[in-house]
Amino acid sequence: MSILLVVAGLVLLVVGGDFLVRASVGLSFKLNISKLVIGMTVVSFATSAPELLVSLQAAFDGVSDIALGNVIGSNIANIGLVLGITAIISPLVIERDFYKYNWPMMMLVSFALYYFLKNDEVLTAVEGAILFIALVIFLIVLINNSIKSTKKANLEEVDDALAKVSNFKIIAWLLIGAAGLYYGSEWLVDGAKQLAKAVGISDYAISVTVIAIGTSVPELAASVIAALKKEKAISLGNLIGSNIFNIASVLGLTAIIKPISVNPNTPEILSTNIFWMIAFAAVLIPLMLIPKRMELGRYKGMLLFGAYLFFIYITLK
Repeated sequence: MSILLVVAGLVLLVVGGDFLVRASVGLSFKLNISKLVIGMTVVSFATSAPELLVSLQAAFDGVSDIALGNVIGSNIANIGLVLGITAIISPLVIERDFYKYNWPMMMLVSFALYYFLKNDEVLTAVEGAILFIALVIFLIVLINNSIKSTKKANLEEVDDALAKVSNFKIIAWLLIGAAGLYYGSEWLVDGAKQLAKAVGISDYAISVTVIAIGTSVPELAASVIAALKKEKAISLGNLIGSNIFNIASVLGLTAIIKPISVNPNTPEILSTNIFWMIAFAAVLIPLMLIPKRMELGRYKGMLLFGAYLFFIYITLK
């Protein structure tokens, strides 16, 4: 029953998230917001909604392990699993904006999260607000840079057809999306707690592996399909942007609503796993420079994926 709840919850989160993205983009067009801003803010926030709802549900249920594990595990999975497998299928060319903006910001919020949690083992409302404000400033800088630059941001995720969607459809999509996210997060958190008890491991271990992989499945599927078609539909910057949103938006907003405490029964959050998250982020720079500059090839992808499999092994053993 617990596995069924987890699977059903993940399916509802994917469906609910998809409808929410469509509704958000359609509504943004109605409000005459530019496509550039929609792509860099509205879509990014909407695609983070499943993780946000899972973290909020976990925080309110008193299992902050799942809230932290979901984000830490998703960030590791985005680089080790999604990026690793994609690079194995088709080498990726790395753009300059990656090390000018996205990578430094990812490292900044990762270290900030570690400092906030290590300081008093609680991510407070004030600290959550600091993370979220940092994200808003980062987005403003990115948007201004994209406006000034002749090369615009990657806006493939913004479907122009949504500009002509009726108000009725937008409202219906919002309601479906909200219901999917609400029940999906509830079922997923309940199923994860039951599964953890059934197999005799912690809520945190389930969240950092099963839930994290589940919430990364949409990105993995889209990236693999794009790589197989030899399309440059995956941008390293967008994937890293997802990691930034997970920390600054998902954990930031969750902490503002309800502070997130580190469970003393899961010391590996601060002693091990958050360092895995930082290490996966940090290793991208040497991988980008050595031996072939500005390219993430198959061998580098295998290295990332192998490291991810090792992480899963030591987490679940």
